[in-house]
Amino acid sequence: MRQTLIRLMLVAMLALGAVAAAACGDDDGSSGSGGGASTPAKKKVKIGVVTDIGGLNDRSFNALAYKGLKQAKSELGADIRVLISKANSDYVPNLSSLARQKYDLIVANGFLMADATDKVARNFPTVNFAIIDYSQSLLKSKPKNVRGLLFKEQEAGYLVGYLAGQYVKDKGGKQVVSTVGGQKIPPVDHYIAGFQAGAKKANPKVETLNAYAQVFDDPAKGKELALNQIADGSQVIFQVAGQSGLGALDAAKEKGVRGIGVDADQLYLGDQMLTSALKKVDNAVFQTTKDVQDGKFKAGADTVFDLKSRGVGVGSMSPDAEKYKADLEKIQQQIISGEVADIPDTVK
Repeated sequence: MRQTLIRLMLVAMLALGAVAAAACGDDDGSSGSGGGASTPAKKKVKIGVVTDIGGLNDRSFNALAYKGLKQAKSELGADIRVLISKANSDYVPNLSSLARQKYDLIVANGFLMADATDKVARNFPTVNFAIIDYSQSLLKSKPKNVRGLLFKEQEAGYLVGYLAGQYVKDKGGKQVVSTVGGQKIPPVDHYIAGFQAGAKKANPKVETLNAYAQVFDDPAKGKELALNQIADGSQVIFQVAGQSGLGALDAAKEKGVRGIGVDADQLYLGDQMLTSALKKVDNAVFQTTKDVQDGKFKAGADTVFDLKSRGVGVGSMSPDAEKYKADLEKIQQQIISGEVADIPDTVK
């Protein structure tokens, strides 16, 4: 009996020792089961986006920013929020609202938000901001808590312009292509200038028409401008105008001419579409969020997205456009290598 009791006590002591070892682990922080170092959890970040007045229904610029925000939620576990601006006067209140809530990063989506971003960043110097389409160095007070996220839209514009020039040359008839811009601001003009240069490189006889809706949220105005261009012989219309541009593409469909989308892949809009000039705002928002989470975000400078970094490009192509794909890929490589350089970014 005494030996049995001793054996039971020894078993109990060994069991307690094993539990204690498993609970405490090794002194170096490794687990008791495998001995490998534990992986620290990623920092959970709060990311906010403020849209410009084009709204989330533009199917391009603002919609892409929101897409990048949702990707940050699904892949990085970020807490996200988007505030929609319906007028320029909404920019400062929307940005300030997120700043007061101490978001880890606030993205101002668009060139038109520069003054508002400058003001709010100065008022909240410990909050990180990024602004799409505007250089940090050009902000009035050059706030050190802002990073500019810029794109070489002219490179994508050049490629789709080359396609448009080739298309009308092969089709025959009036050698005219056109662009409908939103407001005359640098990111819009980058696209248009590149488009015009590419079209003329492919087809020296082509005529390029251009008009501005002066707004990004009026499809009726964009359609009116496009109908005027079609009446003047345009066979391909490239829209750079947000929701206003959707009206331009609707005009192309109505009149049986071809359209080219912008920022997002808009081939799905109808049989009138040839392709789209891509501007990967979603990638910029997601990557900048990841930098914040990883502790790599650096304000006070710019990030530039171009063909080489795959920040811009050409979207899906219709069957009529596919025949030019090899030519566009060749030109793209020439741009990346520097063989094709000095693509204009201003509209004369």
